[in-house]
Amino acid sequence: MNAKSVRRQKIRYRIRKKIAGTAEKPRLAVFRSNTEIYVQLIDDDKGVTLASASSKDKDINAQKITKSEKSKLVGQAIARKAKDLGITTAIFDRGGSLYHGRVKSVAEGAREGGLEF
Repeated sequence: MNAKSVRRQKIRYRIRKKIAGTAEKPRLAVFRSNTEIYVQLIDDDKGVTLASASSKDKDINAQKITKSEKSKLVGQAIARKAKDLGITTAIFDRGGSLYHGRVKSVAEGAREGGLEF
């Protein structure tokens, strides 16, 4: 592993020590690769994923827009899925990435969709 990924892994572990999701208030975990972005609602008590969304979803991937705009759509998609499950609040987990750019766009999209954190 290179120095950048080791640093991000340490940040991830530091964040995960402090936060954990439950069935009522799941963890909204964000993973950002160079090309795509993925989000999951996770219940850490049971260790299960309640819902997920990504920029690879057909309706989002079909649009020819910037990665930041796709990230906002991913945030709105996960908020819709959460609402269907009856979830209104979540704990945001940026996954070691800076709260900036695409990660911030996901958070803004989820807030617009009705999720609180």
